[in-house]
Amino acid sequence: MTVERNVLLSGNMQKSAELFAKACKVIPGGVTAHIKYFDPHPIMMEKGNGSKLYDVDGNEYIDYLLCYGALILGHGHRQVFEAVTKQMVESGTTIFGTPHKLETTMAEKLIELYPGIEMVRYTNSGLEATLLAIRTAVAYTGKQKIAKFEGHYHGGYDQVLVSVNPDIDKAGESSAPKAVGESRGLPDYYLENTIVLPFNDLTATEKILRDHAHELAGVILEPIQGGFIPADQDFMTGLRKVTEELNIVLIFDEVKTGFRLSIGGAQEVYGVKPDITALGKVLGGGFPVGAIGGKKEILMISSARGGRDILTVGASNSGKQAPLYHSGTYNGHPTILAAGLATIHVLEQMGTMDTLFANTQLLRKQLEEVYKFHGLPMQTIGMGSIFNIILSEGEVKNYRDMRKVNTNLRKQIDYELLRLGIYTKPLNRYSMSVVHTKEDIERTAAAHDEAIKRVKNK
Repeated sequence: MTVERNVLLSGNMQKSAELFAKACKVIPGGVTAHIKYFDPHPIMMEKGNGSKLYDVDGNEYIDYLLCYGALILGHGHRQVFEAVTKQMVESGTTIFGTPHKLETTMAEKLIELYPGIEMVRYTNSGLEATLLAIRTAVAYTGKQKIAKFEGHYHGGYDQVLVSVNPDIDKAGESSAPKAVGESRGLPDYYLENTIVLPFNDLTATEKILRDHAHELAGVILEPIQGGFIPADQDFMTGLRKVTEELNIVLIFDEVKTGFRLSIGGAQEVYGVKPDITALGKVLGGGFPVGAIGGKKEILMISSARGGRDILTVGASNSGKQAPLYHSGTYNGHPTILAAGLATIHVLEQMGTMDTLFANTQLLRKQLEEVYKFHGLPMQTIGMGSIFNIILSEGEVKNYRDMRKVNTNLRKQIDYELLRLGIYTKPLNRYSMSVVHTKEDIERTAAAHDEAIKRVKNK
């Protein structure tokens, strides 16, 4: 069997290299976020349209990065553009700096869609959402420590920049992981007060939680680790049961999984209600956004009514309680919420999510067939509209299982795919959009076939 399809060949990347060199003179390392970098230099993009990206050298790519999953409608979706333009024209401004009706409209929609959400507060990113979720859990319980899972990422701040991709020789036993810092500048306090748990190991997780129940405010996790390693159903059900028993706030970081596993996120798929949910990415329709939602009794402690006013000089604070403080100039930005509501409206249309999931499964099936034809052990792992390519036939349940995967070969194939017009950052997961076509899928499978041949020939 051979795969006979047309493959788009990308040309050279000279302008990308030149622009990156220029950027390095004014931006440390040439990028404004570590996730944007890969060797020898990232590709500088110039425009996007639908499922495609176009770089400064004029090369076209089928985009599966989709801004790390945020662009579920692809690039430049008409309904998002129209909603954003309408909001700015009708409002006469980009932002009010005051409450406005879209804040309530979006909150009502999230409460309708997400089983675990009864009230909502907005932030400007998924990182800020997880940070606020943790602060809320600490304030609500009065306990100081939090627990996170090894291999899970919740943003680049001190409290959770722990054991995301740790060296195994520093990480301790798989059933009792040690907290390993992932950045310079992390105070020891956070390593001492962040407890690390083993994902998809309920027995070991429960033991650690029971041992530390008296000091644990909350447990935060990605229901789908890294956006592609799903939690087992029994693990999720058991985790919910034990956290309820021990009065530990359960936080779902659904920044990646929100709207991508179902329109109601991972909690709808698993039938498990977290106490707090953090959202981002898809929620903004391509703009920076974050939100937390959760139980009313928990979220109400962030209410500004009746609390101390810490920012108004001369405010009368006598006898008032210190608030669970949360603020931000751009929280609930009307333009962003208009884009997010337009995105949700498209996803709610009859058949949209079913088609998205069907196309994702079709791509996964075709890729698995290509690798099987070439005799390479490979499986696609994921759920809903996100997955990753794992060059191993072994079971992958957590971070340590991923350490056994052939990432070197995967990286070689990924670099060839960039030259063949298939874009995702090397080793990253694939995110599908509603505008990826059957032709895109055929071309992607053909490009993988060609990329494998090229790597084999080397």
